[in-house]
Amino acid sequence: MKAYTEMSRTELEASHSRLISEYEALKAKGLKLDMSRGKPGLDQLDLSMDMMSVLDSSSSLKSEEGIDCRNYGELTGIGEAKRLLAEMMEVEPDEIIIYGNSSLNVMFDTVARSYIHGVMGNTPWCRLDKVKFLCPVPGYDRHFAITEAFGIEMINIPMTASGPDMDMVEKYVNSDPAVKGIWCVPKYSNPQGITYSDETVLRFAALKPAAPDFRIYWDNAYCVHHLYEDDQDVLVEILDACKKAGNPDMVYKFSSTSKISFPGSGIAAIAASKANIKEIAALLSVQTIGHDKLNQLRHVRFFKNLDGIRAHMMKHAELIRPKFKIVLDTLESGLGGLGIGSWYNPKGGYFVSFDSMDGCAKKIVRLAAEAGVKMTGAGATYPYGKDPRDSNIRIAPTYPSTEELAEAMKVFVVCVKLASVEKLLEK
Repeated sequence: MKAYTEMSRTELEASHSRLISEYEALKAKGLKLDMSRGKPGLDQLDLSMDMMSVLDSSSSLKSEEGIDCRNYGELTGIGEAKRLLAEMMEVEPDEIIIYGNSSLNVMFDTVARSYIHGVMGNTPWCRLDKVKFLCPVPGYDRHFAITEAFGIEMINIPMTASGPDMDMVEKYVNSDPAVKGIWCVPKYSNPQGITYSDETVLRFAALKPAAPDFRIYWDNAYCVHHLYEDDQDVLVEILDACKKAGNPDMVYKFSSTSKISFPGSGIAAIAASKANIKEIAALLSVQTIGHDKLNQLRHVRFFKNLDGIRAHMMKHAELIRPKFKIVLDTLESGLGGLGIGSWYNPKGGYFVSFDSMDGCAKKIVRLAAEAGVKMTGAGATYPYGKDPRDSNIRIAPTYPSTEELAEAMKVFVVCVKLASVEKLLEK
């Protein structure tokens, strides 16, 4: 197939005429399809329904330590829940605090605590003239929304195939005391599906921050979200790496069961050094007397251990792997060789990242919306919603049915072609 970039104007005009006809035919179908967020499909939610019956009115509602989970107390979580999440997050149970259902809430609280109270005796960020955060891009829009909400200046750090550009990270962190943190999704990153290399993680652990209160915000949301049982990425554990590098307090590590059990009713956790955990718990004790221990108990009795979580995640993989295949096969068959787009083939996570020709992403998303396919807004994967190249689009395959997804991807491919041809004709 001839690349669009190699076509003559006459060939482009002929292609444009055909594409307009295809696009109008798709619009006439009156589709209403949603690929805007990375939500589990209904069949995935059904996988956890037995969790609803592991506790009932006749169940023992005491933890292994005899704690009555109906009552107040156990600020950092019941022992067996800490052990389960610690195993999943590859840390020790005394390095973890179990929260409610949302790791995003935990991350917001962590930034807010630093902003209002400071970190380990350092000046609260609200009293500083300037606070900066590094943001690997493309990245997670909700991370960027948190730091934007606090007026923190965000700095783009380009992603590479092995993780963030570490030369840039080291330059900023090691020389600028206003740089207080960096957002990271280190395994099956949102949206590209990249897992940080061993070298990248070890370079993170060896940072020499100019700011004593600098922290790595390590959102390991997809730590067990593999698509394949026999082909999985492996990530160096960051807390252990930081300890060995002499930086035990430099990282906050986040995770949850939101896309393992029920997204709205999971359990979330933060892992950090014992010194960090002590400081966090002191302020947390003012916020709450304890999170939902019945939900913690429910999760432990359903999953039992890490092997239970892994087996459950393979059930998820069986459901979503065909959806990723639809996306990737449609991109390859529809756009391969045309020179108007590129994409990653992830081994896990929840997204496929697509890069169009520069200046086309917003138009592609608009055309798709007009044809009845709702996608994540172009620019959402960059701080302030501003993609400097207007090229990145996050594709979220999990929520639609396979039939809906196949239809949506047909629309997407036509929209990419149409926007690209029109961009080339402008030149």
